[in-house]
Amino acid sequence: MIRKTILFIGQLLFIPHFFLFLFSKNKSVIIEDIYARKTKREGFFNHFYYFSLELLINKYFRNLFYYRTNGVLAKILRIFYPQKESFTIDIHTKIGPGLQLAHPYSTILNADRIGSSVYVNHLVTVGEKNGNKPIIEDNVVLNAGCIVIGGITIGKNSIIGAGAVVVKNIPENSVVVGNPGRIILKSNH
Repeated sequence: MIRKTILFIGQLLFIPHFFLFLFSKNKSVIIEDIYARKTKREGFFNHFYYFSLELLINKYFRNLFYYRTNGVLAKILRIFYPQKESFTIDIHTKIGPGLQLAHPYSTILNADRIGSSVYVNHLVTVGEKNGNKPIIEDNVVLNAGCIVIGGITIGKNSIIGAGAVVVKNIPENSVVVGNPGRIILKSNH
């Protein structure tokens, strides 16, 4: 009971964020981010509960939220509610809904575009080479320590293994491992 009370009080501290959420043009995308790893529940109070819970316990979600609502109020809230500094999203990267951040410590996302329902683990680097940025398509999994650089495309439903270094295009439904990255499995569906 005490834990629930403390959690509830902590969630109330994020009421200013909820107003920012309510007036955001990216509201539907933020809802997809909230429910990226849990069953979606409809209703105002469900959205507030899960939204404030994610903001309270998940500083990575807080970074993503500030990215999605990049405005004056978001910049002011960042002063009072710090974000996780070891995780960076380039402001020019277009990110689809449902981005799943699983402990993305020391992670850099500097892509041209990241699709929907992409999973990102820790120590991941998605970066540019000679001004060319990667495109990460929908439902891609980027595992711990992988590096994706240059003007390449990672196809839908692909999995980039831990520690893989990818500098070439990867077709849809592929599994990539190693340095340099090589495809070890490709499915046709």
